[in-house]
Amino acid sequence: MTKQEDTSLAGLRVLVPRGGAWGHVVAKALRMQGAAPVISPLIDFAHTSEQERLRESLSKLEAGYFDWVTATNPTIVDILNHHNIKIAKRTQVAVVGETTHAAFVEAGYEVARTTDDSDPTTQGLLKSWPEINQTKTLRVLTLRSDAAKPVLSLGLIERGHDVTQLVAYRTVGVPASIHIREDIAKGEINALLISSPQIAREVAKQFANRPETTLIACIGKKARAEAAALELPERSENELIEAQRHALVQTVLGALNPADMMD
Repeated sequence: MTKQEDTSLAGLRVLVPRGGAWGHVVAKALRMQGAAPVISPLIDFAHTSEQERLRESLSKLEAGYFDWVTATNPTIVDILNHHNIKIAKRTQVAVVGETTHAAFVEAGYEVARTTDDSDPTTQGLLKSWPEINQTKTLRVLTLRSDAAKPVLSLGLIERGHDVTQLVAYRTVGVPASIHIREDIAKGEINALLISSPQIAREVAKQFANRPETTLIACIGKKARAEAAALELPERSENELIEAQRHALVQTVLGALNPADMMD
């Protein structure tokens, strides 16, 4: 076999466990490798205890109070849409990750600062953001999930800026449709992607009734560790299955940045 044949995904039906920009990017990459993606979100966003503060800050964002707003996940676009908020034209946008960038552009925003391929992380954004190293104190709104660490907020505070940091949403499990559960139980969906610890927990809970031949492909160290703790098998003695698993992981990693693989 050639190398291309070893890693072919042709004929595989793959469950993509997130929707939105993330799911779109991953599904597109899988199709390019011959796979048939099945998008079925297993997590979604929900309110946090900071809803009153969030509403106040988003109103200020729309009014142009902030010089900058930051986002480390494409779900922030969904949060803005959910609250019917438009970022003021004077407020500049800084984001982490290619998928987050794409989500903001698709929503009609111009992204002033983002990460590059050499360091697509929050630290990478801090390094590639010249305005934050100037003497002027900036008013910055940082929005993140409950699972994300406040690395960006702390980096901005250390540089002397006026930072309003908010946990904009938390992730919650979403039940798959009965059709998805039936297809997985019958082995008609060949592979399950696991891109975060919470998705690992949802897969273990919702798809316990699945054939042993169902391929589990974990994306990222945290997802892999949680899957192992839940005894979700990520190894097989079958060389073809292992080649397909490797191809799946590499395809997704090639489409995403590390910042996109968050709970």
